[in-house]
Amino acid sequence: MYLLELAGTDDAFAAYEAASAASRVTVRGGGVATARGITDRVSQLALTHRVNELLGTAAPDLASARALVEAASIDRSGSVAVRARDVRGATGVSTQAVERALGSILVERGFTVDLDDPDHELRAVFAGPPSTTEWDGDAIAIPSAAGEDGLCALGWLTVEPERDFTDRAPTDRPFFQPGSMDPALARALGNAAGARPGARVLDPMCGTGGLLLEASRVGATVVGVDALEKMVRGTRENLVAAGADEFLVCRGDARRLPFGTDAFDAVVVDAPYGRQTKISADSLAVLLEDALAQARRVAPRAVVVGDRPWAAVAREAGWTVSAQFQRRVHRSLDRFIHVLDRE
Repeated sequence: MYLLELAGTDDAFAAYEAASAASRVTVRGGGVATARGITDRVSQLALTHRVNELLGTAAPDLASARALVEAASIDRSGSVAVRARDVRGATGVSTQAVERALGSILVERGFTVDLDDPDHELRAVFAGPPSTTEWDGDAIAIPSAAGEDGLCALGWLTVEPERDFTDRAPTDRPFFQPGSMDPALARALGNAAGARPGARVLDPMCGTGGLLLEASRVGATVVGVDALEKMVRGTRENLVAAGADEFLVCRGDARRLPFGTDAFDAVVVDAPYGRQTKISADSLAVLLEDALAQARRVAPRAVVVGDRPWAAVAREAGWTVSAQFQRRVHRSLDRFIHVLDRE
């Protein structure tokens, strides 16, 4: 079993992304999930801070954490560092006291302490109870084994996914337009769609290419289409600057894609925002329905994000809405994420 430390506050979508690289992902507390197994793709997750080999779980207090370590069978040796975390300050536990207490137990069992470059890092993660996420009347089901007071989960650090998203902000790209998606969300959307080595991913409304950039970084072959030549040139420039190897970007109409049936494994779409376009809401819905019908022809899965719910439009285009999430960006903007599958 593995312990996942989730990023941000949207545990439902973070767990959904994690399931693209792990099996039997279950949210156990606020910001904490477990997984039955993992693949090497966990190193590419955007919304998981750390992946740990699970040692065990206990009540969210120091005494229970001590008892868990004292009773645990540990087949490791060498140097160790203990890192404690109270996720979102939910339990009020003293992380320093936890680190001292658990460190002392490990020293008694033969470990040496090395806080700078240890052979092993024991993570003690304290979390409150999980929250249920609801969207458009449908609850996102998250099985939980946490009690009303939360839990403490202990694990050995195994993988720390890259966290360099802030080092490549959209404003640092050769071509930038206001409203460009941040790289962490773009990576998570691509992972949810199935971007990985060998996968073929299409963005039929590619804009500045943010979704394609992150899909390319995890090894997918990417194709972008946009109605504006300026966006086509800009996306090409951004992909070249990022070192993308296999990509195609062309001008075209998302409602009349020039590709054969099942030409792709997945489609990712950042739908036009109503307040950024000059067309009416009804016209925008018709445009997106036509585009999603084309997406359904060329790929068996799509992930669509927009500034409003598009589930009804997706169903009209023939898709099954497998999952849906709502993420707060700021006070005046929420992003609605839809995972679509073709039956």
